[in-house]
Amino acid sequence: MAERVVPVISLDDFERRKDEITQQLVHAAETAGFLTLIDHGLSVEEIEQQFAISKSFFDLPSDVKGKTPHSNVTNNGWEYKAQRRPSTGLYDQKESLWLQHGSHWPSDEDVPGFRDTTAHFMAKCAMISEQLFTCFATALGFPSDYFCVANDVTKPDCLTQLRLIHYPPTVDAAGTWRAGSHTDIGCLTLLFQRDGEDGLEICPGRESHTSFAMGDVFSPLPAKTGQIVVNIGDMLMAWSDDRLKSTFHRVRAMDVGESPSRYSIAYFNQGRRDYIMQGPQKKYPPKSVGEWFKESVERNFAYQQSVTAN
Repeated sequence: MAERVVPVISLDDFERRKDEITQQLVHAAETAGFLTLIDHGLSVEEIEQQFAISKSFFDLPSDVKGKTPHSNVTNNGWEYKAQRRPSTGLYDQKESLWLQHGSHWPSDEDVPGFRDTTAHFMAKCAMISEQLFTCFATALGFPSDYFCVANDVTKPDCLTQLRLIHYPPTVDAAGTWRAGSHTDIGCLTLLFQRDGEDGLEICPGRESHTSFAMGDVFSPLPAKTGQIVVNIGDMLMAWSDDRLKSTFHRVRAMDVGESPSRYSIAYFNQGRRDYIMQGPQKKYPPKSVGEWFKESVERNFAYQQSVTAN
């Protein structure tokens, strides 16, 4: 399986190189829908520290992890193999902890240093996201702070979440899906991976954010500690009048033998619930971010029902 070219973009000397970086980001978003960031301001040590905190949590007994229960209302908390994908009709083979500012977090008694380490990590992710958002806003003809305001994590209606993810080892599962093919519903995702824990594959090919069409070939995106994989979500695709592409992706088990544990961390910029979104060309009618999520979930559910029926 050939590797697709996913641009590697440096954020070094951001203010001086902002125009150059904007061109690179937009080209990546219009084609692959994915890109990889380097020189982004989060050190390898900081990233490894957050992965260590994540592993400490997932190593806990289920009854202790369950002290941070998953809520179907807020989508925060710990869940175990509970996410069913419309593309496969199957449950993803992973567990995860969803976190949001103001939600219930694991205690430092159960996971020493959890709150301070994770809050610091989320703050750094927000800063990196703001840099990207200023570039995309300018390219689309919005004020430079447009998407920053729309995704302001200090506002009580902001839906942005951090997701700590663990894929347990798999045996006799060669070539199966640890996470089924999907796009991200939100605005912009920052994904952190670790060396040797591969499995992420991408497949560009959508022309509309309402389409479930994809190309013919999935290509691997190797995991590298320290880099940030960034992908456009359905919300930003719609907000750009389908100019920026939200690309299908999945996590696949190794073709041969046992797939080891895989840990990843995703920072989902998901907008503010009451913020009104509409693209610069007004291709779609205005709607609130809250309405967007409701309609997206209903559309995915309808697609899942049609797949099951067939």
